Amino acid sequence: MTRYKVGYLVGSLATASINRKLARALARLAPDELELSEIPFGDLPLYSYDFDADYPPVACAFKAAITASDAILFVTPEYNRSIPGALKNAIDWASRPYGSNAFARKPTAVIGASTGAIGTALAQQHLKGVLGFCNAPLMNSPEAYIQFTPGLVTDDGEVTVASTEEFLANFMAEFAGFIGRVYTVLPRGT
Repeated sequence: MTRYKVGYLVGSLATASINRKLARALARLAPDELELSEIPFGDLPLYSYDFDADYPPVACAFKAAITASDAILFVTPEYNRSIPGALKNAIDWASRPYGSNAFARKPTAVIGASTGAIGTALAQQHLKGVLGFCNAPLMNSPEAYIQFTPGLVTDDGEVTVASTEEFLANFMAEFAGFIGRVYTVLPRGT
């Protein structure tokens, strides 16, 4: 069995983020071949091409963490019908300067939680467009728009509704299969 190192980015910087709770649940429910770890980005300054010749250490470390991951999972809320600005800023840091895109050919998946009924659908559509430009192969199905109700996921990532737990476990199993398929077609290092 091939093991994959999956870095995940939580779109919200809030410590009590429901998406961080969701990410913890996904890490608990992931199949054994996936090793998940959060890649934080809250300390990144705003991206400017002025930094391209000399990235600050925090940006170098962030980009190195993306590069060292076999795949990236985005777990994001929806802010004003799009992705949070901090997440877009992080993507810009990892994908620039031109020719050194850390997301290129790296398998990705997108999921998100919201208290609203559409559960981050519009943010995910925007993020998928950005990832397409970054040449990051994206798992298109199953889609996962989670309406987060009080108590759905505990602070330590335990899912309290059996049908949601089953759905999330299936999502992670599908992601593991997707990662394997991407690397069958696009071997690492090519």
